[in-house]
Amino acid sequence: MHNGNQVKRLLRTSLLMGLGFACSLPSLAQQKGQYVPGQYGLNAGAALLPPPGFTFANLDFNYSADTLKNSNAVAVPVKGNYSFWLVENIFFYAPHWKILGGQFTSMASLNLANGSLTADIPVGSFGINGGGEGLTDTWVQPVNLGWHLSRVDTWVGYAFVAPTGAFTPGSTSNNGSGYWGNNFASGTTFYATKNKATQMNLATNWEFHGTKRGTNIIPGQAFTMEWGIGQIIPLKKDLSRLAQLGVIGYDQWQVSANQGLTRVLPYYSMHAIGLQTNFILPGPGFAAYFKYLPEYLVKASTQGRTFVFGFAWTVHDPRAATH
Repeated sequence: MHNGNQVKRLLRTSLLMGLGFACSLPSLAQQKGQYVPGQYGLNAGAALLPPPGFTFANLDFNYSADTLKNSNAVAVPVKGNYSFWLVENIFFYAPHWKILGGQFTSMASLNLANGSLTADIPVGSFGINGGGEGLTDTWVQPVNLGWHLSRVDTWVGYAFVAPTGAFTPGSTSNNGSGYWGNNFASGTTFYATKNKATQMNLATNWEFHGTKRGTNIIPGQAFTMEWGIGQIIPLKKDLSRLAQLGVIGYDQWQVSANQGLTRVLPYYSMHAIGLQTNFILPGPGFAAYFKYLPEYLVKASTQGRTFVFGFAWTVHDPRAATH
């Protein structure tokens, strides 16, 4: 049996198992929000509670779809595909002091994206194509507060999205959303066993949107829930190498109506379930991860699959107390 406190420290060192924040590329089918689901999974409660010091994470995110669903989850007769790559560079800082007994953390994510859309519409004889690449919108989470409890790690935070990606109304090469966003997020990990090796996770994000630049469009609010159930498997007896395997999923719903030109569009939702695997080196504070999430139910949006892979590395603050 593993020592519970030791495994907990290892999890905290190997934070960011699948954490990432994405700004969605514009879609002709819907005015989606800015948060792309599939970012969290295992270790959701520990993800924003890194050890004191600096943490850098790189996350590569790919979404691809060749099916468009209507509001009744029925496929629309359109031939084509929609896909994008997102490269996230995430910078964390956690001081050694606490606020209200909780750990304070701030972070920012600088993102690069490359997206494409091609479709043949069986009405008349015309097609659609478009895409963009380069710097996309920037996620900044200035305030995050979390607590390490005996069997639970949990945090709450506020973030905003700055529309730094290129956006021009009507353009087919936009690479940003064109509007500001406000997000209220949380993450919780419950350790089902005393040794902390078995865990259950839940992360949430509620996003509010501003007016899209140069238009009267305000995309509806969206709520995202992400979950995961995982197990740590030691690869060496001294716990210097760990594997983590689990089942993960996400559910996202539009929860308020669009305003302006897109007010007549139906509410969208999407649901996925998949797998995650992590490789952890607690000593140097390094972790790598891979996730696969196929969508099984979608309404008023594209239905596809998500791949996520990347790593995180923490430079510890020498002033931090030993836990």
